[in-house]
Amino acid sequence: MAKKVTYRKEFFDREYTAKEAYGRVWSYARQYKVRIIVGILCGMLTAGTLVPFFQVIQPALQQVESRQEAPAAEAPAAEAPADGAHKDKSAKKAKGLEKDYGKIRKWLHEHGVELQDENEELGLPLLFLIIVVVPVVALFRCGLIFLNHYCLAWAGMRTVRDIRCDIFRHVEAQSMQFHGRIDVGQLMSRCTSDPHQVQQIIQHVLQELAQAPFEIAVSVGFIVWSAVHNHMLPTLGIIVLGFPMFMIPVVFLSKRIRKWSKKALQRFSVVGSRIHEILTCIKVVKAYNTEALEEEKYEEANNQTLKATLRSLRWGLLVGPAVETVGIFLICGFVVWCFFTGVKLSMIIPMLAPLLLIYRPLKQLSKLQVQVEQGRAALTRIWSIMDVEMELPEDPAAVEKASFDDKVVFDDVCFRYDTAEHDAVSHASFEIPRGQVVAVVGGTGSGKSTMSSLLARFYDPLSGAIAMDGVDLRKLRIADLRRLVGSVQQETLLFNDTIEANIRYGSPEATHEQVVAAAKMANAHDFIMSQPEGYARLAGEKGFALSGGERQRIAIARAILRNPPILILDEATSALDTVTERLVQDAINNLMKDRTVFAIAHRLSTIRNADLILVMQDGRIVERGTHDELYAKDGVYRKLCDMQNQR
Repeated sequence: MAKKVTYRKEFFDREYTAKEAYGRVWSYARQYKVRIIVGILCGMLTAGTLVPFFQVIQPALQQVESRQEAPAAEAPAAEAPADGAHKDKSAKKAKGLEKDYGKIRKWLHEHGVELQDENEELGLPLLFLIIVVVPVVALFRCGLIFLNHYCLAWAGMRTVRDIRCDIFRHVEAQSMQFHGRIDVGQLMSRCTSDPHQVQQIIQHVLQELAQAPFEIAVSVGFIVWSAVHNHMLPTLGIIVLGFPMFMIPVVFLSKRIRKWSKKALQRFSVVGSRIHEILTCIKVVKAYNTEALEEEKYEEANNQTLKATLRSLRWGLLVGPAVETVGIFLICGFVVWCFFTGVKLSMIIPMLAPLLLIYRPLKQLSKLQVQVEQGRAALTRIWSIMDVEMELPEDPAAVEKASFDDKVVFDDVCFRYDTAEHDAVSHASFEIPRGQVVAVVGGTGSGKSTMSSLLARFYDPLSGAIAMDGVDLRKLRIADLRRLVGSVQQETLLFNDTIEANIRYGSPEATHEQVVAAAKMANAHDFIMSQPEGYARLAGEKGFALSGGERQRIAIARAILRNPPILILDEATSALDTVTERLVQDAINNLMKDRTVFAIAHRLSTIRNADLILVMQDGRIVERGTHDELYAKDGVYRKLCDMQNQR
């Protein structure tokens, strides 16, 4: 059985309240407030169409009751029921209804419209009103609902698009300290899956919040008006006390929903992380024949995700039925109370009908609670990463620099990685004069690559300073520094695009002829043209469609086209065969012409002619000089040379 795959909490994760999480969403949504207001107004108007229906219920029922009680009115006064006063009210309201109806008939008669014929039966105009006006009102309601949903979905989708773009922009701006600590698979989940879930939630939440609360408000408002109008304040008190009980299931289940929704998102990110890791290391997986083991791990990660998702689903699905059950119990209890207190049907129905109508929007709001908690879990993961501040700052008064004129100086530079206990570079001081080659050698972990990263300003020193022409790199515009310093790494990564696009990367204004010229200088033109697609050939994921030497020459061509005055060269020939090494070394020699070079040397024979060689050990520069000077010292450098049989 595969080992249980667990979620590894990131160093920047934190919790956010619902107010914090959704308040920040509004900071993105406010620019679309016109659409949001239109959508909300349409939702409010939709709820307002319920009022006329509520208003006709009681008078109609009282009219029926007054007709049923008419024979009893002809009986002797002694047999009259005890609630004569109430019957007088009903009769008075019925007369008021007839009076209003008479006014309407009279007004329509003056305009040539008859609602009833001479036998006091329904006429064609009234039938017309029923079969035409009602459908028109229904279409109007349909249009309002459409505008409510569309406007709010439009605003919601754009809000989440903006959030997704900001996440990418923020993550891209972080320093290599951040990218060295983050799990790429989980980062991808936070940048893609979490915003997608928030997008779905925002749309539904906004749509329902623009309609359901107003339907509830209209219904509750009519209940209050009806209770006051009919002198039924005790009944209103019962409703006021019982109504909050609808929310008991929501309050009870919401914490569990949030807990398991968050776990489901975390475990889903583990699934993404496993896919990314396996596909990135697919050569190792196949070389060690561990496909079955990785399948077990991936299946286990999926099983854990499924369990958390189903647990969240179960708690979420309980909310609707629980609210429905509580509502039925409350309504049944209300009817029983009315029965024993002798409240008439014509007085119950006008209050009961809105209560029954409240059920649908209340049920929708209970579902919204589920979605709100799920959204809060996703937003917590999003805002956690958005609140990371590990990017390299650019000075507000940064110096613009168009050229490299004199030298680069390392002045007592110290640097330590966040997760390390010891300095990766300790008190490094040296100069790189313009036009010279400075090489750094040393064993694994000695600080060579860190030194080059500091020169490129992927990191900032903890102490000391690196200056270019007397200006601290931290005072330079980052865009200018990137243009002045280029690099060719030992592990060359290409984009899954055409070879020409990869060479032109970073120099989008370059012409095809310039691309070809750079490829020829890098000894890449011949192998590119040996394929039918030529420069339009796809390089494959990370350039895996090409050999190691071909990838290196494409990277060198890219650097030649970029034409930086300072070149960081992580020697690219250490893992190549002899023929390919010669081609790549010739390309490197072409690249190094008339440039200032900072070279990380793996094969010491390639830096014999360097102007200065720095020997590093445990983050410190322990020796420095030319090849002949260092070899004559019989120190660390000579031992490295003898190990490689270079002399």
